[in-house]
Amino acid sequence: MSSLVSDRLQRRAAVPSLRRVRVRWWIFLYMFLFILFAFVQRNSLNVATDQIQSQLRVSQLQVFMLMWAYQVMYSLLQVPGGSLGQRCGARWTFVLIGALACLATVATPLAPIVLSGTAMIGAMVLAQAVLGTSQAPLFPVMTGVFESWFPSSRWGFVNGLSSSAMHVGTAVTAPLIVALTAALGWQRALLCTALPMAILTVCWARYGRDRPREHPSVSAEELEELDEGAEESTPPATLERVLCLIRDRNVALLALSYLCMNYVFFLLMTAPFLYLTQARHLSQVDGGWLAMLPPAGAALGAWVGGVLADRFCARLGVRWGLRLIPLISLPLSGVLLLVGVHTAGVYVAVACFVLAYALIEVNEGPFGAALMQIARADSMPGFGAINTGGNLGGVVCYPILGYLSGRGEWNMAFAIGVAFNLVAAALWLLVRADERFSPPQSHA
Repeated sequence: MSSLVSDRLQRRAAVPSLRRVRVRWWIFLYMFLFILFAFVQRNSLNVATDQIQSQLRVSQLQVFMLMWAYQVMYSLLQVPGGSLGQRCGARWTFVLIGALACLATVATPLAPIVLSGTAMIGAMVLAQAVLGTSQAPLFPVMTGVFESWFPSSRWGFVNGLSSSAMHVGTAVTAPLIVALTAALGWQRALLCTALPMAILTVCWARYGRDRPREHPSVSAEELEELDEGAEESTPPATLERVLCLIRDRNVALLALSYLCMNYVFFLLMTAPFLYLTQARHLSQVDGGWLAMLPPAGAALGAWVGGVLADRFCARLGVRWGLRLIPLISLPLSGVLLLVGVHTAGVYVAVACFVLAYALIEVNEGPFGAALMQIARADSMPGFGAINTGGNLGGVVCYPILGYLSGRGEWNMAFAIGVAFNLVAAALWLLVRADERFSPPQSHA
């Protein structure tokens, strides 16, 4: 009997040790996985392009239209997506994100089974447009989650670490989809990518909450660790308030700087494989393996940048603590781009691309933390604004890269990236992350 009582006491004593992990870190894990699975879903179509063309007898332009439909809707709905999250709360917004993403992911490979010709292409374009629509609120709403759940001293770290999830997702997609396609065919391979998102969405619906005080497992100690005012109610995302936020000087500067930096982001996300096979004349296999290294460097850079952002803010203050990182990393990334395309050694070039990509992603933490410092409770539509700028960087990059690489002028494509990096860094000299956004005064 005494041993039984002792066992029960030991079990009870063990419970607090299991709860030492703050609930906010479980919330962070959900955010990380939502991003990872989203990037697997959005990149799967790219990997299966050859099989889609051969089996459906469609042109490269038609496949490109599928990707274009995703990118357009994803870019246009950043601010509306963030506003939706602020109105409806993160819990149910992420449920909507997951449900629509699964629906679109399933519809894309099923369309050729029931349709043909123009109707089939139209249905697949619509499915990819829905996928872009569903994932548009992802990063803006995630930023608002971090603003509510984490103390400001950790904002740089969680923004940087969460950004690494997109690079992990990008890196694992190619080998995963290639293996699934070989075993099951491209349609079943794409269908398989819906299952992890569906499971994650159901689990989030049960576990997630909009704010820490609403979660039954959050302790008083964890609440006390948040900044003063963190538990205040979220302001309504009215049209007047959102437009005022977009016009805020510091938010506009961050969006413009993010646009310039993301030209290089999309350049390094897209170009290495083509550059290595076309300009360096490597085989498809060798180019494919080496092209996996830059995303790995980017993932590490995003994590390191988040750590540095928090430490620099603690020592130098918010303005210079966040400003110093892009002022150093972006010009240095530009130098590495030039070295990479002018060096004779292939492996030296790849190493330069890895480091340049890492130095680009070092800035994810500072950008996210700066926006949260400025917008605070309006972080969801605020990050939607700067992420609109970021995605416009891809809109700018793709036609320039397509035109110049098609003419073999790779040096010029990368040189333009250097110019964009320098402009992105210079704009940070004007950003004042310690100035809070002043919302319009409501009228009685």
